[in-house]
Amino acid sequence: MQDISGLPKEGQQLINSYGDGGFRVSGVRYEGSVLVLPEKTENWSLTDIGALSLDSLDTLIENSDEIDILLIGCGGGMVFIEEDIRNSLREKGIVIDAMSTGAAVRTYNVLLLERRRVAAAMIAV
Repeated sequence: MQDISGLPKEGQQLINSYGDGGFRVSGVRYEGSVLVLPEKTENWSLTDIGALSLDSLDTLIENSDEIDILLIGCGGGMVFIEEDIRNSLREKGIVIDAMSTGAAVRTYNVLLLERRRVAAAMIAV
C-alpha cells in the first residue's frame, strides 16, 4: 500500500501551482520553464519542447542516481520524445513519461507524495 500523506518530506519540492508563464514550487515562484528534482528546483532555459535534447537534461542526468521516473511537461499538449533520448535515459535507469504540463504537474505531485523517485522537466504555460 502506498502512503499518500498530502505533505512532502522535509526539503522535497512540491509544485504548488503553474501558469502565467511559470511555476510555484515549495512556495517559491519561478518564471519560465523549470527542472524539478526531489530536493531542488532550478530554472530551465528550454521554452519549446521541440528543442529537447540530452544536453538540455544535463542537470537531471547528473542526478540520475536519485531518479527513476522523469515526467516531461510538454506545454499545452503531449509530444513524442525521440527514441535516442528515451534510450539514453533508460540506460541510466530513468523512464520518461511525456504529457501536457498540467498533467505532468499533477502526476509529479502524486508520485512525490507516494515517495517515488520522480523528477520533472516542465515547459511553462
